[in-house]
Amino acid sequence: MLPIRSLLSATRKLTTSSIARSGHGHHGGVIGSNLPFDISNRYKLTAYFILFFGSGFALPFILVRHHLTK
Repeated sequence: MLPIRSLLSATRKLTTSSIARSGHGHHGGVIGSNLPFDISNRYKLTAYFILFFGSGFALPFILVRHHLTK
């Protein structure tokens, strides 16, 4: 039982230290660097927000219009 426990402990230490050394999750501390879009251009970001939220808001109205004109 003791060798298995020490083997598991060594494996856990190895995986956590390798994850820490790999640099995953480190983005340099720059705000917005972990986002899939650029937040430095405020007009482009506003257009993204309008498209994202506007499409979700307009979809029910578009569907109702489509069904009423069928």
